[in-house]
Amino acid sequence: MIDRILRVLICLVLLGAAQAHAQQYPSKVITIVVPFAAGGPTDTVARILGKAMSSSLKAQIIVENVLGAGGTVAAARVATSAPDGYTLFLHHIGFSTAPSLYRKLPYDTIRDFEPIGLIGDVPMTLIARKDFPAKDLRELITYVKAHKEKINFANAGLGAASHLCGMLFMTAIQTELTTIPYNGTGPAMNDLLGGRVDFMCDQTTNTTSQIKAGKVKVYGVTTKTRVASLPNVPTLQEAGLPGFEVAVWQGLYAPKGTPKAVVDKLAKGLQEALADPSLKQRFAELGTEPSPKKNATPEALRAHLKAEIAKWAPIIKKAGVYAD
Repeated sequence: MIDRILRVLICLVLLGAAQAHAQQYPSKVITIVVPFAAGGPTDTVARILGKAMSSSLKAQIIVENVLGAGGTVAAARVATSAPDGYTLFLHHIGFSTAPSLYRKLPYDTIRDFEPIGLIGDVPMTLIARKDFPAKDLRELITYVKAHKEKINFANAGLGAASHLCGMLFMTAIQTELTTIPYNGTGPAMNDLLGGRVDFMCDQTTNTTSQIKAGKVKVYGVTTKTRVASLPNVPTLQEAGLPGFEVAVWQGLYAPKGTPKAVVDKLAKGLQEALADPSLKQRFAELGTEPSPKKNATPEALRAHLKAEIAKWAPIIKKAGVYAD
């Protein structure tokens, strides 16, 4: 009987402490960990979102870039962080492909994280160095097939959105190319601009300004319909690759065990940030749209993550792409 009473008292004390923490939250700086380099598309989304969420949560939010192994180093770090709501994780579609790409992960994608909500979908673009010979997609495919030994395809590392898009592109044209992985699309873009690599697939958050400035050659966007910020750029389906479609979704997570009240506050802060006119404008300039309120919830992200893991597993297995 005494043991039972003690257990009840301990539970009440812990519950009271959790409630007190939730009421005071946030009381210090919140860090959003991004698994790719500064200047890349995921980093850009994180910084725009962090600024908007700082206003909605009335707390300073900073972005920390933790690179390595296609985002798995950053994910492992967040998974083992204190579950207090002050260390968050922002990742894209690559979070759902890692369980299939890596033979062994230092975390469990579903079990070790608390979903907060979906942020938005980002289209991708197929781009090349400014002086690449092919003027359109059909010429590109012909040229690449004829010179495949000399062509290189940059990406942001195994499991990155640019890697997945590139893998689908090579499958679609039935041609294997030399791929050059980077620690983020920021460094990859720098080498593309410098003419050190030939082409890549990258998110509009990173390519729109370069395309508009004429610094890269664009062959199409990866969505079913054209992107409002790039109205003159055809879809890859229009340009000659029927059925080719891929969009990059972004999600926000906290470590497993973060109090529900804190997760709910973060979800509300996310929803308010995504409804902010300044964020909407910045997203629109980069060719993307924020998730509607119904998708910026823990439940929606949890369901979407599970569905994406199931979707990509057979595709990756068929491609035979793995990392230790």
